[in-house]
Amino acid sequence: MTTPIVTTPRQEADLRRFRRLADLFDSAFRVPGTRWRFGLDALLGLVPVAGDVAGAAFALYGVWTARRIGAPAVVLAHMLVNVALDLLVGLVPVAGDVSDFFFQSHARNRRLLEAWLADPPRATRRSRGVVVGVPVGALVLLLAAVTAAVWVFVLFARWLAGVWVGLT
Repeated sequence: MTTPIVTTPRQEADLRRFRRLADLFDSAFRVPGTRWRFGLDALLGLVPVAGDVAGAAFALYGVWTARRIGAPAVVLAHMLVNVALDLLVGLVPVAGDVSDFFFQSHARNRRLLEAWLADPPRATRRSRGVVVGVPVGALVLLLAAVTAAVWVFVLFARWLAGVWVGLT
């Protein structure tokens, strides 16, 4: 059994502010008749680019809070991955607006920080997996996209060569 992290009164105050901010940005409002919740982040996301950047800037408060409490670099990196994913997907029209309902980076980071406070080794291992897995997954997707693009180019070149031969 691991020992939870003990926080000072100042750190507790920072955590309370972060929890309130995370709730405000990700779950302040409920869609009537459903269990779906959303917050200011989803509303800000409706403003192209600036809204997503503002949401990411507020999300950095959670990372700053985690750093002040003493979270390890891998947990901070995991939190930054969550913020970056939310920002990057948020920049895509329509898909970004929809993702704000399902990928709530503020709440994810709050849960991650609380998990680290309760069980530091477990949260650190999980964060290490995400911090390594996301770039590896992105690299695999990039390689697949490049391979597909080359394959389509080769097919097009062959087709064009066949058309060219038919014309001569």
